[in-house]
Amino acid sequence: MLFLPLLPRRTRPPAIHRRRFHRPPPHPLLTAASSSSRRVTTTASTQQCAPPPSTLALLADHPNPAVSEFPRAGFSRLGDHPLLARAIHGLAVRHALPLSAFHRNTLLAFYFRRRDAAAALHLFDEMPDRTPSTWYTAVSGCVRCGRDGAAFELLRGMRERGVPLSGFALASLVTACERRGRDEGIACGAAIHALTHSAGLMGNVYIGTALLHLYGSRGIMSDARRLFWEMPERNVVSWTALMVALSSNGYLEEALRAYRQMRRDGVPCNANAFATVVSLCGSLNNEVPGLQVASHVIVSGLRNQVSVANSLITMFGNLGRVQDAEKLFDRMEEHDTISWNAMISMYSHQGICSKCFLVFSDMRHHGLRPDATTLCSLISVCASSDHFSHGSGIHSLCLRSSLDSSVTVINALVNMYSAAGKLSDAEFLFWNMSRRDLISWNTMISSYVQNCNSTDALKTLGQLFHTNEIPNYLTFSSALGACSSPGALIDGKMVHAIVLQLSLHRNLLVGNSLITMYGKCNSMEDAEKVFQSMPTHDVVSYNVLIGGYAVLEDGTKAMQVFSWMRSAGIKPNYITMINIHGSFTSSNDLHNYGRPLHAYIIRTGFLSDEYVANSLITMYAKCGNLESSTNIFNSITNKNIVSWNAMIAANVQLGHGEEALKLFIDMQHAGNKLDRVCLAECLSSCASLASLEEGMQLHGLGMKSGLDSDSYVVNAAMDMYGKCGKMDEMLQMVPDQAIRPQQCWNTLISGYAKYGYSKEAEETFKQMVATGRKPDYVTFVALLSACSHAGLVDKGIDYYNSMASSFGVSPGIKHCVCIVDLLGRLGRFAEAEKFIEEMPVLPNDLIWRSLLSSSRTHKNLEIGRKAAKKLLELDPFDDSAYVLLSNLYATNARWVDVDKLRSHMKTININKRPACSWLKLKNEVSTFGIGDRGHKHAEQIYAKLDEMLLKLREVGYIADTSSALHDTDEEQKEQNLWNHSEKLALAYGLIVVPEGFTVRIFKNLRVCSDCHLVFKLVSMVFNREIVLRDPYRFHHFKVGSCSCSDFW
Repeated sequence: MLFLPLLPRRTRPPAIHRRRFHRPPPHPLLTAASSSSRRVTTTASTQQCAPPPSTLALLADHPNPAVSEFPRAGFSRLGDHPLLARAIHGLAVRHALPLSAFHRNTLLAFYFRRRDAAAALHLFDEMPDRTPSTWYTAVSGCVRCGRDGAAFELLRGMRERGVPLSGFALASLVTACERRGRDEGIACGAAIHALTHSAGLMGNVYIGTALLHLYGSRGIMSDARRLFWEMPERNVVSWTALMVALSSNGYLEEALRAYRQMRRDGVPCNANAFATVVSLCGSLNNEVPGLQVASHVIVSGLRNQVSVANSLITMFGNLGRVQDAEKLFDRMEEHDTISWNAMISMYSHQGICSKCFLVFSDMRHHGLRPDATTLCSLISVCASSDHFSHGSGIHSLCLRSSLDSSVTVINALVNMYSAAGKLSDAEFLFWNMSRRDLISWNTMISSYVQNCNSTDALKTLGQLFHTNEIPNYLTFSSALGACSSPGALIDGKMVHAIVLQLSLHRNLLVGNSLITMYGKCNSMEDAEKVFQSMPTHDVVSYNVLIGGYAVLEDGTKAMQVFSWMRSAGIKPNYITMINIHGSFTSSNDLHNYGRPLHAYIIRTGFLSDEYVANSLITMYAKCGNLESSTNIFNSITNKNIVSWNAMIAANVQLGHGEEALKLFIDMQHAGNKLDRVCLAECLSSCASLASLEEGMQLHGLGMKSGLDSDSYVVNAAMDMYGKCGKMDEMLQMVPDQAIRPQQCWNTLISGYAKYGYSKEAEETFKQMVATGRKPDYVTFVALLSACSHAGLVDKGIDYYNSMASSFGVSPGIKHCVCIVDLLGRLGRFAEAEKFIEEMPVLPNDLIWRSLLSSSRTHKNLEIGRKAAKKLLELDPFDDSAYVLLSNLYATNARWVDVDKLRSHMKTININKRPACSWLKLKNEVSTFGIGDRGHKHAEQIYAKLDEMLLKLREVGYIADTSSALHDTDEEQKEQNLWNHSEKLALAYGLIVVPEGFTVRIFKNLRVCSDCHLVFKLVSMVFNREIVLRDPYRFHHFKVGSCSCSDFW
């Protein structure tokens, strides 16, 4: 017996309420007959108390129609006349009026409808005989009054007495199951389902529909589908229940297919069915099916039904057809509160705050009071910092209207405060709610995720499991967002396991969220497994998978997924194109995929989309083709701020900083408003050019524009000051630790690393971890770079080994370059080679270039030749490989090899990039090459050079000719070294930079050992502070010492 565990056995089933409930005193009209009726049998009672024959005739002749119909209709017509009903019951008790089974059943139904379950159950206990209808009425009445336990006791009594079961009673009991917890409700529903089978009632459409609702509300769609298609009879209610179950669980397309099948089966739609399907079309955001269903509504003649019209307004609003919704609203003959709410909700979704409040005002003028739905829509449109003051006013209205205890209203307020950045207020409201539903929990989890508080989001998910609420697909869609970083992969897998346990993995939204999570955790193998296991895919599924490969810059895999997408007949959108463009990074990618995709975009008309055109600008720039980026930019007729930003970023990325700043000026002349992305890119341009003055001007412009507090801008400004040699200015900008974003931590560590302040970099890293911030990929690049610049090999290797084990960050190529550089600088080439063989990523040009550079420092020909060979295998025309190998031969005095290599370079038309140095004073940039005499102050500069040489020799300066790269005598080598570009720049700096101010010099190549020595001695002899920046780091010279501690 399936019900035995659920329904404890009783000794006297008929008197259901006597033992189980503390019954209040019976209704006054019932007390008169309570004692006498228990002393006699039904027959005796009827014989002894037979009323005069005229009694029924008197009621039939009563002038009140409700009373006169009593002999024929019983108490069923007296529902709106409770005093009359009780009076007739009192008359029957007083005069022992013989009530038929029909009259007793209608009286029983009357008390249940009045929510007087105690009186109804007392009446049930005292009935002399009970028909099956009596039992059915009692069961459904108990469920209606929330007396679920009594309802199941009655079911047991029915079965023990052989009362036949009915679909009506069982359907009521299924409704009771929906009020129970997830597991108990499912078990109870399954038991009723089994009982229905055994009773042969599966053909009853009411019980089938009730079970369908139960399975749908619990998210068990596999059982819901199987139940529906096994139903022998399906009416419009059944189809509507199926559509509701599918749409509420995220299966919108399948729900639409169910509607189409219902029409093919010839089942006519009623108003409720149309309202359901119209609502799901609105959620699909697809005009075609939405307009088709709207036409079906018109043909059916149900357009004037208020519920259907309200659904159409909502659908038009979701589709952005505001004018259609307005016309429909104006033509409606009758408006209820839902109609006004639909209009307010539509304007809310469109973000038209003013119209929301205008309609709200009209609604109140028409005498309709706002309900919870009204206020929720108004609160939603205020869910931003721009309209937060309006939202606070609506919150006050909620308090005045006594709607502040409504769960839906508080849910909307929690979302509003969170969206406005007031997370503490959102938390206060949520945790002080007297009752929370599933939407409450979902909203709070989503709020934590939106505010980058992943830890509390997952903690809240854990607390949800200790309640009676059942997590649904929306819960896990939000929760997975809290696991979307490489360090949260373990948490993501745990959430995935719970999704599998609850059988929600087949849900499309959950599947897409899982792919997104694994993609952001750089676990693309898992992402693809999820994708392959999904029963259905939409354009989002393909886009997020392509996006994951784009982050890893894997163009081949991105194009493979795009090919799957086209084969499956899924139409790509602009996001598809943008994601694919982001995966291309090299000239090979451009040739193999980029240009063919560009042709596809032109053929399919995507080029007219401004977002796609802008992404093409970025794609060509990433692949090194600035000319094509410029051509696409120039072809855009109406350039928006995103177009300008893309072009500025393209120039910055490819080292055309001056052109980027010119574009910025053109953009302002075109009337475009400065935004944070543009300002950050221009600050990056100044950082790459080491243009401090322009950077400071841009920073000032950002302050005037109110962008100085934006974290993106703050980080770019910090980076600019750091790379322009103004570490003090950078430190002044660092936000407080409690609110410091991840990027600023990384920039600070990187700044210390470039200056050689390894202790400060390490201390900053420890502070970052102590505040609860998780270091990421960039953090460890900066930290390992600091170790490399300081020669801290053991610490560097320890930090590298702790990345994955302690912080969940997978080592990348840049981390490996730092380790190879660190080992190479110390001459530990055997360890470096072993590391390269064992590192988790394939070595690229950066690895071999670093090893080649180190081999030159330590004059290791064997390692240098190996590294050069590997480098040239990757790119036979890499000029740096030839230059570094030539320098290696020169330091080993292998001049014949030097000549051969330089001759080969001329043959294949490869030129060495000339060294140059520059310094900027006010608006003038002075640039110097080796032995340059083209400067207007050349005579003074060389005179200063002679003065410098005399004074340095007095303190023991001897030229380090190991840095000489030409086979000449020692005197010529010294002369060549003394004419290096950075020495010329230094001499000019000593002339034009006033004493007491720092001389700031920049060089495009690494500084040689002789120049480094000269800068140290000059800082001591001339008592000047000097900052030299090369492509790798800063050298801060002061009183004869350098910040690099002679390790660079």
